[in-house]
Amino acid sequence: MGSATERLTRLADAPDRFDHSHAELRETQTAALDERFQERKGRIKLLGHRAEESGVTEIRGRADVVPLLFPHTAYKSYPESFLLEERWDRLAKWLGTVSPYPIAPIETAGIAGIDDWITRLQAEGHHVSCSSGTTGKSAMLLASGRDMDWTRKDTVNVFSWGSGVRPARDRRIIGTGAAAAVPKNLITAEAQREAFGDPAKEAFRPPVPPITVGSLTAMVVLRKKIADGSALPEELAEFERTSQERQDLMRRSVGAVAEALVEYRADKLYIAGMWNSLYQVAEAVREMGYSAKDFHPDNCLYVGGGLKRAKLPADYQEFVHRTFNIPADRDFQNYSMQELNSGMPKCQKGDRYHVPPWIVPFVLDETGDTLLPHEDGEVEGRAAFFDLSLDGRWGGVITGDRIALDFGPCACGNKGPSVRNDIVRYADLAGDDKIGCAGTVDAYVRGLS
Repeated sequence: MGSATERLTRLADAPDRFDHSHAELRETQTAALDERFQERKGRIKLLGHRAEESGVTEIRGRADVVPLLFPHTAYKSYPESFLLEERWDRLAKWLGTVSPYPIAPIETAGIAGIDDWITRLQAEGHHVSCSSGTTGKSAMLLASGRDMDWTRKDTVNVFSWGSGVRPARDRRIIGTGAAAAVPKNLITAEAQREAFGDPAKEAFRPPVPPITVGSLTAMVVLRKKIADGSALPEELAEFERTSQERQDLMRRSVGAVAEALVEYRADKLYIAGMWNSLYQVAEAVREMGYSAKDFHPDNCLYVGGGLKRAKLPADYQEFVHRTFNIPADRDFQNYSMQELNSGMPKCQKGDRYHVPPWIVPFVLDETGDTLLPHEDGEVEGRAAFFDLSLDGRWGGVITGDRIALDFGPCACGNKGPSVRNDIVRYADLAGDDKIGCAGTVDAYVRGLS
């Protein structure tokens, strides 16, 4: 990494890392962005193509970065036939278009499925994570060993900052739902257990099988086949059977998690999950006759991800807090995504997500083509970010989120950029999401694979 990038990423352990204003960071961030661009433009095929197409040879300001940002759909541009036909060599070639590191051919004989293929890639230092695919095809995102090391450190730092919980290894960890078993999620969970979990108290995991990349992609492919009418009768029957089995399993899991929470209610708890599972478990605990008065007074909550289109009452957060006796300063929420390497924790006083110095935020117009004028105060539009900590892929991504980014000081006292706590997906606003450059970028990546 160049010197400007190092100056920013070294702040990861600094207590005042969110207290650097946009004006203070601007010059160093611009230099770091250019360092990254010069290092990677000849190593990432898609980046080189975007640079040549837009005529960008140097980054002198944030506007120069916009043509070089990848739409999040770029990581979903693989032809589905590669999965259906298990053409692992072609899928690896596709990954190579967005990776700065050469992906050497691996032995594909005897690969049982995509999970097996991912395991073989991981053995060569290429860690593939997958998004949830809630709006369609899942994104496949490459990460390096350095990225895994960064995630391990960053997840502990942001949780401690956002929740006020010190890594004292004195809590029983209770998971309330299943998460995708992809490298980033697994490293995050392991780091949290090691930093905050009491080694003498076994962590509780819900009695549900892990959600693997294979199970995610298989479900997405089957949904596509059902939508276009190509699904075979036996595939439809299998879909109905597995869907019903999973619903029954999730129902039983809610009861099992609720019983565990009641059993361990005297312990200092670290409760983790997404809002939907947390709310369902809280309802079950209430039905068993327990509430805040029965739980330890210093419990904490780790919320991962948004609602994922779940329909919950307006007071769902307060209901969960009151059920498990979560103090106001022990609630942790984080704005991030699989496309980024780092988290943006929410502060308690300002109710805003804080952007660390090594993530450069951009607010674009709805199409994602133009940077909106913004040097101070707040502006609303499409979110894009450049994560300077990323090593295994290009750090710039245009998201599907509409955000309000503020360059002014937060009510919590920190001067760094922050995001208002009312993030919404464009797909949920309009039923669709159109990023201007997505079509040409996706076509280019597919063409190389």
